[in-house]
Amino acid sequence: MDDDDERPPQTKYKMTRLVRTQSSEIFLLWDEDRRLGQLDLHYAHDTIHGTLVLEGDLTVEEEEGLISQIDDDIVQSYLPTFDREDFLVTVFRGEEISQYNDSSNALDDMEDDGDGGPDEDDR
Repeated sequence: MDDDDERPPQTKYKMTRLVRTQSSEIFLLWDEDRRLGQLDLHYAHDTIHGTLVLEGDLTVEEEEGLISQIDDDIVQSYLPTFDREDFLVTVFRGEEISQYNDSSNALDDMEDDGDGGPDEDDR
């Protein structure tokens, strides 16, 4: 039997890298044009830790297929299965509520509340 016959369908999801460091990566995950969630990967020598936050429901088979695709497309390029101790993934379901940015332009926008003075909450 061919190895491809034993695995769930893959390459269904698109992964867009947001950040890459020597020991971690962050990806946005897409199902066609719908944002599916976010993946944070942390490389700790021979163990890779993943935090997967899904913004919607997936079946067990879809979740397993996604994790398998993450392993094939991303994790194995860092450390192949035969060279690593483990690939651990914790899956959460959540939604983006807001984003914060501490760049100087973002702080200027936050401080400008229209009346020029501090808000009650700022005291």
